[in-house]
Amino acid sequence: MKNLKLYNQIKKDLKQRDLKSLKKALESANEVDILNIILTLSEQDQGIVYRLLSKEKALYVFEQLDTISQQKLIHAFTDEIAIETIENMSPDDRVKLLDELPAKVTKKMLAALSPNEREMTNLLMGYEAQTAGRIMTPEYVHLDKDITAESALETVKEKALDKETIYTLYIIDDTRKLEGIISLRDLLIAKPQKMLKDIMEKDVVSVSTDTDQEEVAKILQKLDLLAIPVVDKENRLVGIITIDDAMDILEAESTEDMFAKSGIADLTKGEAARSEVVINGSTWKIWKVRLPFLFLSLIGALLAGLVIGNFEETLESVVIIAVFIPVVMDMGGNVGIQSSTVFLRGILLGHIREERLWSHLIKEVWIGFSMGLVVAVLAFISAWLWQGIPELGLAVGLSLLIIMTFASFLGFIVPYVLMKLNVDQAAGTDPIITTIKDIVGLLIYFILVSIFLNHLL
Repeated sequence: MKNLKLYNQIKKDLKQRDLKSLKKALESANEVDILNIILTLSEQDQGIVYRLLSKEKALYVFEQLDTISQQKLIHAFTDEIAIETIENMSPDDRVKLLDELPAKVTKKMLAALSPNEREMTNLLMGYEAQTAGRIMTPEYVHLDKDITAESALETVKEKALDKETIYTLYIIDDTRKLEGIISLRDLLIAKPQKMLKDIMEKDVVSVSTDTDQEEVAKILQKLDLLAIPVVDKENRLVGIITIDDAMDILEAESTEDMFAKSGIADLTKGEAARSEVVINGSTWKIWKVRLPFLFLSLIGALLAGLVIGNFEETLESVVIIAVFIPVVMDMGGNVGIQSSTVFLRGILLGHIREERLWSHLIKEVWIGFSMGLVVAVLAFISAWLWQGIPELGLAVGLSLLIIMTFASFLGFIVPYVLMKLNVDQAAGTDPIITTIKDIVGLLIYFILVSIFLNHLL
């Protein structure tokens, strides 16, 4: 209820442009609540809220957003706010964002950074994509092995605010070669005058700058490390990779591997691009995606009307058969939509693999048939009892059985064909299924009516 109250307050203040009240509400809210709320706002309102946040809250919220949301928010900023935000980001998170921005924007942002931040950013961007060097952060605490535990603690206190993590401390020599590590816990309990070289752990697990990021993440996970040092070819310490980055990598890699094994890695990229067009594209671009399928639906509806026209005499002879036309058409449509939803969700999640498509298709058709059989029996009994014509009940029931089975087949095969043709499934699947199902359903229904009710026509 507290979150809902805050949400309503923020929405109200934004609507009334009461910035004083909005700033007061944001000052009393915690970062997590603000993050959850800002994701529901328009880009313009996100920019307004962000500008009113304290520097600490603003940085937390921004770094928790995905890169797409970060890009949109950056575009809503003035140049000054955008540069300040990127300046305050950790180097590894900054690189992730800059990698996604247009080249001109990236160049402009880099030029505006302070010399130190620009140097760290250029260092990371100089490494190959998806390697340890690209995702590491140079913000870590390093210590000299020839100092005491007491001196080391003083150094940690001085540097702690500027570093991403201080739970693991790295011991280097004069040439920055990695010689050992020590945890903050061990440093705290060590005798003040103990030398670091006597208490550090010398057997250090590290990775090189060109190690694949997925391998790095797996090492961190396997060894339960909070961070892992990254060294160059001369074993000089150049950065660290923390466990939170590793978990993000594993999640992204596992999703990518799942899609690749399903043969749909390119599909997911294409779907993201198409989704961006139909949601944020111009009216003309949206028309180009959606109108062709609506024209197809119009043609299908006219053809369905033609089918009904050809059976006009049948309708005039037994008017009551028209009552069941919507039943036959709607039930087939419902099954088709269910099946297409099952297919699209299954293939995107990797539950349906292309090499086993036909076994999945056969199972779905069987499901459609079995559900159709249950519905057909109920429809047969209902039509018979309602109208007192068992032949009509038989025509309605068999029509439903056939069209529901056929619709379940269409629900799988249509989005699959569209996927192979690289056509937008979201815009095309339902209109195509509906068009084919309506024409075939009406034909089946009227043919069965003509067969079973021939003595009444």
